[in-house]
Amino acid sequence: MKLHFTRTNGPVDEAIDRLMEQAGGIRRPEIVREMLLAALKAGQEDDERADLRLMNTTLKEMRFTAKVFGPYRRLRKVTVFGSARTKPDEPVYATAREFGRQLAEQGYMVITGAGGGIMQAVNEGAGPDHSFGVNIRLPFEQKPNPVLEGNPRLISYKYFFNRKVAFIKEAHAVALFPGGFGTLDEAMETLTLIQTGKRDPLPLVLVDEPGGTYWTQWIRFFREVLLLRGYIGETDFTLFERVDSVGDALERIGRFYRRYHSLRYVNGQLVIRLLSPLSDEQVGALRQRFRDMLLPGGAIQPGAAFPQEADQPELAELPRLIVDFNRQNFGRLRAFIDALNEG
Repeated sequence: MKLHFTRTNGPVDEAIDRLMEQAGGIRRPEIVREMLLAALKAGQEDDERADLRLMNTTLKEMRFTAKVFGPYRRLRKVTVFGSARTKPDEPVYATAREFGRQLAEQGYMVITGAGGGIMQAVNEGAGPDHSFGVNIRLPFEQKPNPVLEGNPRLISYKYFFNRKVAFIKEAHAVALFPGGFGTLDEAMETLTLIQTGKRDPLPLVLVDEPGGTYWTQWIRFFREVLLLRGYIGETDFTLFERVDSVGDALERIGRFYRRYHSLRYVNGQLVIRLLSPLSDEQVGALRQRFRDMLLPGGAIQPGAAFPQEADQPELAELPRLIVDFNRQNFGRLRAFIDALNEG
C-alpha cells in the first residue's frame, strides 16, 4: 500500500488514530500523525539498515533534547564554544570561568559541549545548577567534565548535527572563545544560520582574553579576503561582535535584550515583540533609516498580537512592530534590532 501524508490511507489512518488515542496525552496529533507516517514510509521505501538507524537515532536524540530543555524554555541561555584543550593555568581559562560565573549571577543558564578546557571552565563558573551539557560520543574527549557528570541536564549525542541543533536552537546568545577546528566549525555554522535567516538574530560574541588577538586575526581575514572578493557583504559584520573582557561580553548580550524580546513571522510579515513601546517619532525614524530592508511599498508600524500568536499567550500583551521585511539582508535586520535597543 502506498502511503500519503493526506488522509487517503483508509485503514492505516484509522489505525494511527486508534494508536494515538490508546497511547493518550498526544498534544499535537496532526504532527505526530505525520511523524508516524514518515516512519512507515521510510520502512517501505528504504531497505538500508544504516539509513533507518540514522533516522531512528536522530528522532530519539531530538526527542530527548526537547524533553531536557522543555522545562527551561523561559530562561535565557548562552551557548559557549571553545577549545577542549585549554589548560586551567591559561589566562583564557580564567576568563571563561569568570564569564560563566557572571552569567549565572545575572540569571542566565549556560550550554556547553560538556568537555574539558573552555567548556569545563564555563561550567565551573556557572555551577551545575545553571549548566547544560551537550556531549558528543567520540573515541576521545567524550567523557563529560566533572561539573556535568551525572547532571540531569547532560545529553550525549551520536550525531554532530543533532548536537548542533541543540546548541543553536536553545540559545539566546552565543559566545565563542578561541579554539580549534570544532570551535571554528561552530562559529561558521552559527554565522551562516543567522546570515541566511535560518536562525533568529541573537548576540554572537567573539571573546578574546584581555590583549588576545585570536579573533582579530579571523576578522582581518574576513575583511581582507572574504569581503574584498565579494564572498560576504559589509552588513555581515553586524552579525557578530568581538570583545576582550567578560564585562564587554555581558554588556553586549544584555544590550540586545534591552527592548527587543523576540520575533515571529505571521502571514509573511515580521512581528517583533518589544519589552517597551516606541514613540511615533522613533518608529518614523526607523522607517526612514531602514527602508532599504523593506519590501517595495512596505512599512514599519506598531501593532498588536496576531490571532496566530495565540499559542504564546504569555507574550500577548507585549507591544509589537509589524515589519514588511524583505527577508534578504539579515545583517540589516540585526542593525535594526540594535537601533530598537538604543531608544
